[in-house]
Amino acid sequence: MSRRLRAAAPLFVFAASVGVAGAVPATPATPLRVLARSTSTTLAEPAAGREAFPLARENAGLERRLEAALLERGWGDLLERGDLAVSLVDLSRDQVRYAGINDDRMIYAASLPKIAILLGAFDAIERGALQWTPGLRGELVDMIRVSNNAAATSVLDQVGFAAVANAVQQMPHRLYEPQDGGLWVGKAYGRDDYWRRDPVANTSHGATARQAARFFVLLEKGMLVSPQASARMKAILGDPGIHHKFVRGLSDRDGVEIYRKSGTWQDHHCDAALIEDGDRTYVAVGLTRHPDGARILERLIVTLDGLVKAPTTSLD
Repeated sequence: MSRRLRAAAPLFVFAASVGVAGAVPATPATPLRVLARSTSTTLAEPAAGREAFPLARENAGLERRLEAALLERGWGDLLERGDLAVSLVDLSRDQVRYAGINDDRMIYAASLPKIAILLGAFDAIERGALQWTPGLRGELVDMIRVSNNAAATSVLDQVGFAAVANAVQQMPHRLYEPQDGGLWVGKAYGRDDYWRRDPVANTSHGATARQAARFFVLLEKGMLVSPQASARMKAILGDPGIHHKFVRGLSDRDGVEIYRKSGTWQDHHCDAALIEDGDRTYVAVGLTRHPDGARILERLIVTLDGLVKAPTTSLD
């Protein structure tokens, strides 16, 4: 049986006093737990009022090939320490195929959770609490494509921390769970303005690979707020302005469309994307803590792309 690596304790904690923005390494209280993976290959459409596309069941064949590919890259130690979390969702077929390793490990994700602010803004627009204007669109584009901190904090000021959290946690999104965490924004970007830290891992800006992947699955399905809102968010996430990590890894592919958000702070490197390449559509997420993390993610996306491109087997 294949194995799934999950952490029993958070990787990082943040200083308790308001205004301290640095991450402090924390030693896990207990070793990594190894949990059995499901062998189910089917993900059902969401019922009304339920979490949409929970990605709770992994495809056994894709899962084994993902684990083997990551180990072949020499990333076994990173996986065992919990310093690499990966999610892969193949949306190219009638049945959604999912595989993840360390995918429920809450990790400091730097700017990647700005997608939660994006979601919060469109939820506020839908509720009539915020107006869709050229100025707001410009700030959202700057926040996502070039990861502008001032733009992110400006939008956050307009929406509010609590409204962002509500948009993330409400059904059918459910992009943050009390047990494992998910997308979390508890501090302004580029300004020492704290709201609250993530209850699961004590981070200011956090994510799990699975919930970051679900964001992009819901985006592709038109289920973030509304089909119109999803289409506008997708347009904003396109045309990346920073060419590194996943974007650089796929830079030699003609005709590939990448809708993504990355994050970087010191040794913490993240990338999450919806990728469209001809008849192939998939979501890829990588969260890592390593000095050469940008290069690791550049190589990771090539690996994940190959797994989606590979012919399926009877187990897939």
